[in-house]
This record gives sequence, structure tokens and C-alpha cells, in this order.
Amino acid sequence: MSRSTRAFAILPMLPMLIALAFPVAAESASPALTRIDPRGCQRGAEHDLVFVGARLEDAQEILFYSPGFEVLSLEPAAASVKVKVKVAPDCRLGEHVAQVRTATGISEYRTFFVGALPAVDEKEPNTEFEAAQPISANVTVQGLIGAEDVDYFVIDAKKGERISVEVEGMRLGTTLFDPYIAILDAKRFALAVGDDTPLVRQDAVCSVVAPEDGKYYVEMRDSAYGGNGASFYRLHIGNFPRPLAVYPAGGKASEPTEVTFIGDPTGEHKQTIQVPAEADDDFAVHAENPQGVSPTGNPFRVFPHGNVLEVEPNNGFGDATPAELPLAFNGVIQADGDVDCFKFAAKKGQVFEVECYGRRIRSPLDPVLNLYTADGRSIAGNDDSRGPDSYLRFTAPADGEYIARVTDHLSRGGPEFVYRIEFTAVQPSLTLSIPRVSRYEQTRQQIVIPRGNRFGTLLTVSRANFGGDVTLDPAGLPPGVTMHYEPIPGNLSTIGVVFEAAADAPVGGGLINFQGEHVNGDLKVRGGFTNRADFVIGQPGQSLYVWKDVAKLPIAVTEEAPFKLSIVQPKAPLVRSGSLNLKVVAERKEGFTAPITIEFPFRPPGVSGASRVTIPEGKTEVDYPLNAAGNAEVKEWPVYVTGVGANIWASSQMAKLKVVEPYVQFAAQRASTEQGKPTQIYCKLNQLTPFEGEAKVVLLGLPPKTTTTELTFTKETTELSFPITVDPASPVGKHKNLICRVTLLEQGEPVVGTAGVTELQIDQPLPPPKDTPPQPKVAAAPTPKPEPKPATEKPLSRLEKLRQAAREAGGE
Repeated sequence: MSRSTRAFAILPMLPMLIALAFPVAAESASPALTRIDPRGCQRGAEHDLVFVGARLEDAQEILFYSPGFEVLSLEPAAASVKVKVKVAPDCRLGEHVAQVRTATGISEYRTFFVGALPAVDEKEPNTEFEAAQPISANVTVQGLIGAEDVDYFVIDAKKGERISVEVEGMRLGTTLFDPYIAILDAKRFALAVGDDTPLVRQDAVCSVVAPEDGKYYVEMRDSAYGGNGASFYRLHIGNFPRPLAVYPAGGKASEPTEVTFIGDPTGEHKQTIQVPAEADDDFAVHAENPQGVSPTGNPFRVFPHGNVLEVEPNNGFGDATPAELPLAFNGVIQADGDVDCFKFAAKKGQVFEVECYGRRIRSPLDPVLNLYTADGRSIAGNDDSRGPDSYLRFTAPADGEYIARVTDHLSRGGPEFVYRIEFTAVQPSLTLSIPRVSRYEQTRQQIVIPRGNRFGTLLTVSRANFGGDVTLDPAGLPPGVTMHYEPIPGNLSTIGVVFEAAADAPVGGGLINFQGEHVNGDLKVRGGFTNRADFVIGQPGQSLYVWKDVAKLPIAVTEEAPFKLSIVQPKAPLVRSGSLNLKVVAERKEGFTAPITIEFPFRPPGVSGASRVTIPEGKTEVDYPLNAAGNAEVKEWPVYVTGVGANIWASSQMAKLKVVEPYVQFAAQRASTEQGKPTQIYCKLNQLTPFEGEAKVVLLGLPPKTTTTELTFTKETTELSFPITVDPASPVGKHKNLICRVTLLEQGEPVVGTAGVTELQIDQPLPPPKDTPPQPKVAAAPTPKPEPKPATEKPLSRLEKLRQAAREAGGE
């Protein structure tokens, strides 16, 4: 296989040469990639691309997500990497993705475009119509729109020639830039304009047949006369076909399909295309003829089954186009108010996922889909479950015929209002992803493992139409890398995974098809990794305009990190309603003293803790406090910590955290007293797990000026009583949330839990009766030392005290 067809470019011996020419300290931080200049290139040619960013001086490789690129040379510098790339003649037209791998990390991924035309640069001044920049036809202009800027270009055309214009602006993903384009004649009359063409989202296309020989002008600007230093564009100007839709918009996998391109000013054009064997979100069909090829392809669905094309008239149920499942239904809402109906048969109990594609195939249609029985009774309907598109799950209530009805939400229509309806059986599926740690950014969306070290990440599994545990496939990991994890339990969607690189693992990496599957391989439920990068976002609360999804995981082994983290495996468990300090130790390289910030990413259900802690400068350890709720899931969990020092990330080994039931339960009785009078809080103990030695228990939450003492107990103790000293100035009222904190030892380590929530009522003393003579003062006798009691006396409750007082008053 040639290097031009590989998923990422590899230069033999290049890492060694670059390492010699550009020595890098181990403390180098992770690389950053801002953009790729120029923003596109022509296929079938060699180009100098500049990858612009930061911390790129140790760049070793460019990772391409699609075939067709061969790296011929690579010249790294601190803020950029100059790369000579050979683009294959058959490289796919349109958007592509690449990122930089350095000796110390992997950058974000960014997009660039591949076109069929040679590029020319925009040259100022061309802001005035009279000063339009002359260009030849069939070129791609690379330019920039500044604030309130307008760029004009002029070409010569013959009568009857097609003039097509398409711009890549917003899609370049650098800034919020909404292009407007127009084709003008020499009298400055607009022959065609484009703004927010559905085929290219916020970008635009327009096309016209030249009415006479002469000069024609192309106007390029922001739709609101905006622009800035990042408003780059690629403006394709030529005679190429520029249809707006393709019909049908899908075909059977591995088979040739005849399609009709719609919307070109020269009329409809038929073309036979070969449908690939596997579904591909990037697959599109390009109109092509001797005059050229359309720069942006029309999205095309790859489906396991063939097509049914609508037959007009089919507006009513009686005229519905006959169709047979599982064929896909295809049609065009041809005019305002048009409605299309299809008639199909289904068996009772059959369940289908029904997808209606409109905007997802770049049609202007906003589809509304409804299903009916043959006699007109409504079964189901949907609008906008898939953005503007429709989706529903249909269960046939009986054997018989049914009607699928589709129209536009605003009753619009036109020749380009193409749609497609696919019925598929409900199938289990799964996808893997890394949760974002920073909104709108790609921070730690790559696996970067220092040699002789570890890198941990959270991994999310999204299950659809199935349950159960999921395991991960290590295929494709770089040499010397192992993966540590436990199968993802069926009741969880996120777990921690630790990747470890051997000390002699070679520095290198690439893009892998990272896969997960149901633990029962016979079920054949399997899925891969996906990631999304957000490139252009509107103001807060507004839309995401430009993004890019990828289906490969970037992973690399890097140079050694200046520190290594370890968890001291706890011998004691974390009890429900308890706490535990997880000790983290850092092994520092000589000379590395920077603080290390520690995070505990995977929190077992019911376990919480600080968002982060820090190993101070020059220190080697820290305690990470963890807490377990009363309903924390009882289980031995795999856990890890990850840390960053000097902008380099590393993780600990995968340790075990055991969450268990409390060793002892406390049933604490409510107590009441008066200001200045002592009382007791009586506790009954329920011993659940035997322990050795003595345990300590303290009562927390007492009100001010109220004290007690720490008590001890053993595994044989069944009851305790806290003596409470109440000051005359203790606050009056019902004091809730008093709680017992228990500490015992397990293999020499503390097990800390809380239990026995209760309350203490403090009242004001009752005033003495009016006729009661004052009592003489008697010198207080020395307090005798209390005799030890054989058993704890249960104190009287508040009600019992009142009853006793009433009996004593009656006896007088």
C-alpha cells in the first residue's frame, strides 16, 4: 500500500532526524494547532502547507484522517510546521481533517479542503467594481474579507457558457463569517446571487448561463458587510456543473445507481455512480462533465436495500405510490403545497425505525412525516426529531397496508426539495466517546502516554436498543502500550481506562479504529469511537454553525514525563456514609519541582470528592478526600487519578476502591433538657461487620456552649450514652442533624463513617412558683467519684420526664 493511501503519513527515520535537529526538553507542553494554511489545496499536485499553532518545535508526524496524502518533508518550528504534501489525483474532493503528532503530544485536529482547480491569491485593491481583479476561469481564489470589505473579480465568458461560483467561507471553521456571492454583468446587473444555500449551509453557490459574450463580475463579501482578520475564503469560479440536489439521494451498497442532478442552470443531468460497500458519512456524489466537477458533492445515503421512486400524482391516499419494504422511499416536494404518499404493507408486531432525510441530505425541505392506516386513521407523526428532519419508531398494529405521507412544514416546494424515507429494523448499536473536559475545545480528547508512564481517561459508551456489559478491543494500540480497565457495567455509561506505555515503547502513534462490543460476542453488538470538534459557535445560546465529527482515536507514545503518579492501594474500605483519604504519591525526576494538580476523574456511583487537589511545589504526596453517600453502590471499583505538572499529563495505575456497608449502625434517641441542666443521648448499636480492637465515636453537630466526650466501643458493645453538658447560655430550640462519627481500624488504616442522626431539644427553665420561699444557700459538697456502672442507663425521654414531674407534684 502506498503512503498516499494510508490513514496517516509516516516518514521513515523522520522522528530520529527531527529529534537530532530539534532537541526538546522533557518539560515541553502539549502541542496546539490553530489552523492549516492555506485553507485548501488542489488534488494531483504538491503543496506547501503550514500548520499554525504553538509548541510544535518537536513535531514528528502529520496524522491525516483520510487517504490521499503523502508527506514529503516536514520542517518544525515553535509556532508552526511547514509540510510539503503530495495530494493524490484521486483524493476525495471536499473537507479533510489532520492534526500534528509531536514527541510530547498530539494537537487538536483541524480541517482543510481539497479542490479540483488551481489556486490564485486575491490581490488588493479590488474593493471597487471598477478595480475588479482579472482572473481566468476555472480557478480557486484564496482570499480574506476584512471589516466592510468587498472583493470583486472579473472573467471573460462566451455566450452560452456556464459560469459557476461556490465559496467555502464559514465551512473553513475559523470565524463567524457568512458569505454572500453574486454574478454580475458589465452593467452591474445581478444575474445570480447566493447566500445560505442549503447544500453548503451558511456558505453560498450560484450559477448562470452567460447571455452574451463579454466580461462578468463576481462579488464576494460578508452578507452583513462584516469581516475580520480571520474571514478567509476559497472562491471557486469556473464552468463546472453546480447542481443543488441529487435524486435519488441514496442507493444500494456496492451497486451502480443512476442519479439525476437537479438545479444546474443548463438543466438536469443524469450520471451513474458506484455506491461504496460501506456507509460513510463523508460520501457524496459530484456532478462531472468535460467542463469540470462540482467542488462540493451532494450527500448520498448508502443503504443495504434499493429504492422506490415516487410516481405522480401521489398527493392522496388513493393515489399513493406502491412501495415494498425494506426499499427506501424517494421523492421531491415539487411545488408549494405538494404532498407525497406511499403505500406499503407490514405485519402485525413488526417494529421499524423510520428516518425521513431532508436537511441531512442538504435539501431545503423541512419534512413532516405521518403514518396512517389504509383507511386514513392516524398512527404516528413527527416533525424535527432529527433537527429539521423527522424520525419515529413504528410498530404495526395489525397485518395490512399503511400510508406514509410527507410534506414541507411550511408547505413550500421546488425542484430541489428532495427527500428520502428509510425503514430499518430496530438494531442494537453502541458508540464510544471521551467526555469533554472543556466546553467547545478538544482538551484531552487524545490518548498521549509518556514512555514508562500512564495516561488515564474517562470513556463513555452510548447504548441503543440493548443493555449489558461492554468490553473494549485493544487492537491497533501502538507497540508497547497496554490498556487497563474493567468491562463497562450495564448500569453505567462511563468508566475509567488507563493506557500504559512500557519504558522501551517506541515514540510514535497514529489514528486507530477503537472498538467496543457486548461481552457476549455471539450477540454481535459492536461499535466504534466518535468525536466532535466545535469550530464556529454563535453568541451564547445560539447555534453551533461549524463542527466536524471523526471516527478515529488519536493515540501516541511520547517522550518521558518529568513525574510519575501512584495511588497507595488502600487496605481499608470506604463505607457508605463515610469518608476515606486516598494517598497519591509522585515520583519526581531530578530537577522537577513544579506543583502537580491531581484529579479523580471516575467517581463510582454515590462517591464524591474534591474537584482537584495539589501536590505542592517540591513535595511528593497528597491525600485526596473521598466521601460515600448512604446509597453508594457497594462494589470493588477500579479507580485512578490523573495529574498535570508543567502542562504535561500523566496518570496513576488502576487501583481498587472498595465500597462497603457500614461496620456498625447507630440508632440514636432524641434528647431534651433545659438550659444549664445536663442530659444524655442514648444510642443503640447494630454491629454488622466484626472488627478488632476499639473503635472511637464522637458526636458532631452540637449547638454552641454544649459539649460531650469521645467514647470508645468494641465489636461486643450494644449500646452507648453520650453525656451532654449544657451551659445556661446554650441556645434554646430544637437542634437537628446531630450525627455520630465512627472511626475504627482495618489492617492499620482508619475506616471512617457517620451514623445515628438525631436531635437535641433545649428549653428555658420553668420559673419557680410565686409562693415558693427562697431556698437557703448550702455549700456544695465535694463531688464523689462516680462508681462504674455495670450498664448504660437509658435516659428518660422528654415525655417521661413530664409524666414523672406530674406524679411528683400530685404526691405533694
